[in-house]
Amino acid sequence: MGLLSKKDAALIKDPLADNNPITIQVLGICSALAITAELEASIVMSISVLFVLGVGNVVISLMRNIIPSKIRIIVQLIVVATLVIIVDLVLKAFAYELSKTLSVFVGLIITNCIIMGRFEAFALGNGPWRSFLDGIGNALGYAVILIIVGFFRELLGSGTLLGIPVLGDPIEKTGLYAFGYENNGFMLLSPMALIVVGIIIWVQRTRNKDLVED
Repeated sequence: MGLLSKKDAALIKDPLADNNPITIQVLGICSALAITAELEASIVMSISVLFVLGVGNVVISLMRNIIPSKIRIIVQLIVVATLVIIVDLVLKAFAYELSKTLSVFVGLIITNCIIMGRFEAFALGNGPWRSFLDGIGNALGYAVILIIVGFFRELLGSGTLLGIPVLGDPIEKTGLYAFGYENNGFMLLSPMALIVVGIIIWVQRTRNKDLVED
């Protein structure tokens, strides 16, 4: 018997594919467009959302029976804002340069519709364990898309991954650049992120016809 029941395992697996928060639910698109020009930023944002959503779902679930319905949105915002402040302080302590790059976008995690959506749709009606799994699953689904988009945008736009040249030196014309390859600067622009996300959606819906609406 596995560690997780079939229903619990689905809370993690479904957001990775058939119910992905970005490509299927079309949530959290803004950060997918704004911070994916570099793979490192995509990874850090993904880890930040993983922490905020995983912990936040548990906190909201534990408080669900004592939160007055009229102020539940305010309570949810306070919880997520507190967790975001923790993330921001940790980034400033251990990755200061990156924290300056992501400062605005980390703050916008507070209004990330994936987080508020899971608080409202799941954590308020389920226990802490299942809420934790739901938070982790949706955060991982979000992370997968961000990392894929960040990978291709940095690779094709800058010829690097995590800031490390992988295609050669464009100045000294080594590697692929020796054969006339040029970086595609358009990949560093936000509209190209939207196109990459669109390609992912197309591939996903091509592989699973059930996702195509009639």
